[in-house]
Amino acid sequence: MNKIIKWFFTVLGSLVLIILVTALVIGVAFLNLSPQFGGTVSDQQKERYRITGHYEEGIFINDEEIVMEINCHSITAMLRETMNPDPNVAPDHNIEVEKINPQVLQNFSDTLTRITWLGHSSFLIETGGKRILLDPVFSKYAAPHHFFGRARFHREMPITISELSTIDAVIISHDHYDHLDYPSIVELKDKVSQFFVPLGVGNHLKRWEIGEDKISELDWWQEASYEDLKIILTPSRHMSGRGLTDQSATLWGSWIIQNEYTNIYFSGDGGYGKHFKEIGQKYGPFDVGLMECGQYNELWKDVHMMPEESVVAAMDVQAQLIIPIHWGSFALATHSWTDPIERITQEAQKMNMPIATPKIGEPVQLTAFPRTNYSKWWVSER
Repeated sequence: MNKIIKWFFTVLGSLVLIILVTALVIGVAFLNLSPQFGGTVSDQQKERYRITGHYEEGIFINDEEIVMEINCHSITAMLRETMNPDPNVAPDHNIEVEKINPQVLQNFSDTLTRITWLGHSSFLIETGGKRILLDPVFSKYAAPHHFFGRARFHREMPITISELSTIDAVIISHDHYDHLDYPSIVELKDKVSQFFVPLGVGNHLKRWEIGEDKISELDWWQEASYEDLKIILTPSRHMSGRGLTDQSATLWGSWIIQNEYTNIYFSGDGGYGKHFKEIGQKYGPFDVGLMECGQYNELWKDVHMMPEESVVAAMDVQAQLIIPIHWGSFALATHSWTDPIERITQEAQKMNMPIATPKIGEPVQLTAFPRTNYSKWWVSER
């Protein structure tokens, strides 16, 4: 009997070892062979990044320290919240979007500016006869695989990539999956004239067979131009990474888009910090601030603003109008899906800050007196 028991546990141990090794091999192969994880930074690039002043020991760093405690208490709290999120963390039905007629895009005036929120942090901006996409994510999941994420709240996008004609510029804030989406970039790449990305993010695009001549990589405070557009990368207080070993290997940031008709600020992701006032002093005032206000938690408040801080940040950059972003499509935190928009609108009203709350796909046209009396559409969607 002892021999049988010993044999049984020997065989069982061997099977467990085989399963673990197999899982490890599959995992490593998935990380290294799957194109959605993107490219890697070369040694030559690392040498160049060192002179930026915010690159140390192989990673980019923030101007202000971020605190994200990783200990038994924080991990336990995070697991508890993940297992027991707010009951309203996602809507219990499909969110209807406003559909965009592709023909309407063709007929828009060259002298006006129109901004259309596509959900989360994705935008279509039309200004001066140019079409610009910000952080275009058209996929159902903001993850390397659907196993790792919740589906977006709306089954349809306001417009499909196939319905879009030429795009002058695609601007990426950083390489997290809810901002840099591999399937969307691959489908878009032949329609796009130029990609503007923070340092290092171009490696992902090159792996996805986008020519180096179509990629403009910028450092914080660096300016670039595309015909009559000025495009500027400004700081944000965040991080980056698409795999297990590339955390903060690429830069992140916020963006400014300027021409003779308008001045737009796009916050990207990030916690509140002194950089907002610096941006406002150097490049403000802005006609509109596209301000992050969702996917927050006290455990990571240094890298994602609370909605009330988003209003303060908009005032710091001297935005004349807020359009809230980073909410309404994906549940990446544990708060109610409507909590961000309810809190930011309340704070904006308290601070007498104009705010536009369009439906996904509903355009905002910038004029001398932009419309701010949008319906609280999310209330009927609850």
